[in-house]
Amino acid sequence: MANIAPSRRLRRTPFSKGVEAAGIGGYTVYNHMLLPAYFESPEADYRHLKQHVQVWDVACERQVEIRGPDAGKLIQWLTPRDLRSMMPGQCLYLPVVDETGGMLNDPVAVKLSEERFWISIADSDLLLWVKALANAYRMEVLVDEPDVSPLAVQGPKADDLMARVFGDDIRSVKFFRYGWFTFEGRDLLIARSGYSKQGGFEIYVEGWDLGMPLWDALFKAGEDLNVRAGCPNGAERIEGGLLSYGNDMTRENTPHECGLGRFCNTETAIGCIGRDALLRVAKDGPVRQIRAIEIKNRVPHCDEAWPIMDKDKIVGQVTSAAWSPDHDCTVSIGMVRMTHWDPGTELKINTPEGKFDGVVRDSFWA
Repeated sequence: MANIAPSRRLRRTPFSKGVEAAGIGGYTVYNHMLLPAYFESPEADYRHLKQHVQVWDVACERQVEIRGPDAGKLIQWLTPRDLRSMMPGQCLYLPVVDETGGMLNDPVAVKLSEERFWISIADSDLLLWVKALANAYRMEVLVDEPDVSPLAVQGPKADDLMARVFGDDIRSVKFFRYGWFTFEGRDLLIARSGYSKQGGFEIYVEGWDLGMPLWDALFKAGEDLNVRAGCPNGAERIEGGLLSYGNDMTRENTPHECGLGRFCNTETAIGCIGRDALLRVAKDGPVRQIRAIEIKNRVPHCDEAWPIMDKDKIVGQVTSAAWSPDHDCTVSIGMVRMTHWDPGTELKINTPEGKFDGVVRDSFWA
């Protein structure tokens, strides 16, 4: 992997010193920031994540803050998910769409109060879209990127580690809910969430200066828990059906194509920018959709879309793939036409190393 040239356009994080001291093996770039790609190796990191506990630098999950009297109105304009029943203390996964119903992002929204939200975004410049809407319609809101950097604690021992640093009350936080907990005299929002299926928390660290003290405290408290630095793991997230914006879905896809129809209340999400387009999609149904695809062979890392073929006709594409040690196969995610998306359908997948056989599964692996 080539070195990444430093630049002010490529931002470090409050935890970068800790990541480097832990022996980072490689980075990727996400929201103009460094995101660790692996430490020991993808497979070793996978094993450790499933057995112990890891601390992830996910500061690249930048926040778009919406604050002011029109905050609730503006955030509803972004998504076909009906937010009227959302309460402070709650987190919600949101498809964010444009006027055509195309996916712009799939963030987690955090409601701080009736007039204040954080949107924890995937890899796209969503801040610019939100600011444009707010200014075009002269809404009474402030839209900005606050000094908030998430730090994730993931793995089966996550509750034990977090309790040692924040107290046993952390164990009572429910999934996709948050609470306020004190560290070094500062209140931090901590949600039970994260980009893995192993369970854990995301700590919304306000203030750059608190980054390394918190990182060090977690590692000191978790020495006997075999705590390590980690990062989102390709095989583990594909097993769990966790989608990656920019890989598995883009602006060319609707939420229904991405299997996110359960997060759309298009009939009642009044004000959603893409509502009219999505009402038509919901009525007719998608002609292609994301599916779990199992490939028995070990295939190369998927850094480009692989065509799915029926003879000489393209019927879809594999968008993410990784070798799964637990399932002894390559697990993958693909966007497949309706003619070929039924469970058990056999597929031919073109990769840079040749053509491989795949089969559509009825569900993801975890």
